[in-house]
Amino acid sequence: FRVIEKSKICDTSFVTSDPNSLDFKINNSFFMPNPCDNSLDYLKNYEMRPEYDIFYAISHGVHRGILRPGKTDEREIFIKKLKSKCKEISFDTYGMFGIQPVWGDEFLTKLSNSKMALNLSRGKPVKYYSSDRLAQLMGNGLLTFINKDTQYGDFFNNKEMIFYSNIDDLSEKIKRYSKNDRDWRKIAKNGHRKYQKHFNSTNVSNYIIDKTFGIKSKYYWE
Repeated sequence: FRVIEKSKICDTSFVTSDPNSLDFKINNSFFMPNPCDNSLDYLKNYEMRPEYDIFYAISHGVHRGILRPGKTDEREIFIKKLKSKCKEISFDTYGMFGIQPVWGDEFLTKLSNSKMALNLSRGKPVKYYSSDRLAQLMGNGLLTFINKDTQYGDFFNNKEMIFYSNIDDLSEKIKRYSKNDRDWRKIAKNGHRKYQKHFNSTNVSNYIIDKTFGIKSKYYWE
């Protein structure tokens, strides 16, 4: 692994998972949340009238511009099953089912048009792991669903984020909140406020500096 090799010459390493949950050891490593930035994550979907119920977007590789022919992602299979269980729910999905990924301003434009979103990563849930998708969803005020096995319940409660245990549980909760305009907006707003308060880029940057130089500060996610 490249991160292991580089850790031999780095003072400190930061990963978006609990280091103790990884299958390998990274010397002097710490968890860091994916930071939001209110100059980029400026939407407040809970104040809008979105057209779609739920948003989900992937790509076939990091920052890959287009779909790769013949490639099927495990998350696409999950979403297909979820759609079959939520026939009355309107999904806005990208990077799958023949719909190209979206990037930059186009991504934010599409994101602004949904009430809710799914934070789903590849593979089995790992403690605290998420891609930067979570910062984009929470930071822009969508009601966000996440697998409870990520243990994000250590940071957020069920009045700020929705936790699910399996696809059946997820489908039922999606259907419930899609019909309850007051509740999805309230929970999305609470989650947005907390994420922007504690997991913003300034806090995370200060945390990286403090841990690197051995400054004993206290942060919300420690």
